[in-house]
Amino acid sequence: MDTEKKVNGFVGGLGFILAAAGSAVGLGNLWSFPYKTSQHGGAAFVFVYIISVIVMGFIVMIAEIYLGKRAQANPVSSYKKINNNLGWIGLLSIFVPFLVTCYYAVLGGYTVKFTLNSFSDNTSVMQSFSGNVGEVILYTAIFMILVMVVIMAGVQKGIEKSSKILMPILFVILVGIVMCSLFLGNGVLEGLNYYLNPDFSALGFDGVLAAMGQAFFSLSLGMGVMISYGSYTGKNIKVGKSAMMIAIFDTLVAFLAGLAIFPAIYHYYAETGIELTNSGVVLMFSSLPIVFKSLGIAGNIVSFFFFGMVSIAAITSAISMLEVATQFIIQKFSIKRKKAIAIVGSIGYLVSVPVGISLGFALTGKEGMTIAGQDWLTFFDLIGNTVLMPVCAFGACIALGWFTFKGKNAKENLSSNYLCSQLEEDGLKLGKFGKVFSFMVKYITPILIAVVEIFGIIDIVFPTQNGAREFSGNGLVVVVTAYAIMLVFIVLYFLFLKKKETGSNEDEITKNLS
Repeated sequence: MDTEKKVNGFVGGLGFILAAAGSAVGLGNLWSFPYKTSQHGGAAFVFVYIISVIVMGFIVMIAEIYLGKRAQANPVSSYKKINNNLGWIGLLSIFVPFLVTCYYAVLGGYTVKFTLNSFSDNTSVMQSFSGNVGEVILYTAIFMILVMVVIMAGVQKGIEKSSKILMPILFVILVGIVMCSLFLGNGVLEGLNYYLNPDFSALGFDGVLAAMGQAFFSLSLGMGVMISYGSYTGKNIKVGKSAMMIAIFDTLVAFLAGLAIFPAIYHYYAETGIELTNSGVVLMFSSLPIVFKSLGIAGNIVSFFFFGMVSIAAITSAISMLEVATQFIIQKFSIKRKKAIAIVGSIGYLVSVPVGISLGFALTGKEGMTIAGQDWLTFFDLIGNTVLMPVCAFGACIALGWFTFKGKNAKENLSSNYLCSQLEEDGLKLGKFGKVFSFMVKYITPILIAVVEIFGIIDIVFPTQNGAREFSGNGLVVVVTAYAIMLVFIVLYFLFLKKKETGSNEDEITKNLS
């Protein structure tokens, strides 16, 4: 085993796969995927989602992991190694997961609160907890500290070791909850029908776009995470195989989440005649606690394991997102890991405080602390997830497909076969899939990402209201703010980072920064 792997990288393929899967499996998988599936034709949506994972998510994931593995460095240095003018994409890829973490930590605090309160009455907690500023701040801090402690321990002893423990636990708990839900009795079949009934007429164009967006966002793409994690891999880790396993695990967890949730929701309806909200934050923190309470002491136990599982998913995702900025700070400024995560985590926590307060106002029906008519969490989510993440993923495809290897003439530059041969020589061996990957990463996948970006912006600026699209001035503010942020990072890069060293993983070893 080489020194680099011992000091600063994943020991083996399993640790990397579980860590990356931990990043991909997050809160969105556990409530967004089941809801979108049920609303857009059931199995028809799942079919389009899987196709989208293959033609878009899988391709971008391979590209990002490879970029990191090739450079053995943070996202800025990874893009600079390809072309010095592309480093701003890496800088933006660091900002996006940090922004997401600032509101993700708040939701993570909610999951910790609900886990610990499972043997009491969780049915009224969302209202009372979300409106209690002190408690929200406290539990957000607890969540953030848990994440920071893991990152402080380093890649092997922290991220890899925790992933090997937490991800199997998450999967076992999820399978157990699915089994419990499927044997509840009345209403289970109706719940399964609502979730999985294949109805292509209900899919529509909106359903196709929703499946594409879900496939893209659920795999943690365009966030620099896969670049950072990829940089910690050695020669023994096969990029294509690893990406396939990560995508399969992520999709399986999302699918199983629906099997756990909807039979339970419909069982409650069959028993009481009361229809519960089955989407978003309300589904997770209001509707499901009502279902669990109706099951008596068994429901308390299920609630504890369910919210414990959700907490694990939130923690593993937050670990990966904070690691991206931490890695860059360590390598660029030669700061030891513990100090770097203390800086990054503290700033993230300070930003999360107003986010938590704003969300509390929104959930309790009070007015206050909004930006462009949105609570801070929604505002940040639209900027990060909907607008900037596709830009970063698009950049990864363009960087790999058009800038990584320059041919001797225009014909070679346009050739997917040439790119495939160069990638194989450089260590990205994808076998017969190599030519397909090269063509997809150069042409098809960037187009699909552009579609996700364009229609995501349309949904923000022209949201559907009463069955028709209407212009939203607040939505326009969100989009303009997002692109203004991107412009700021482009300017910052060219002014301060383009001609400067931005570090590598080797620096952590030679300068003893781990």
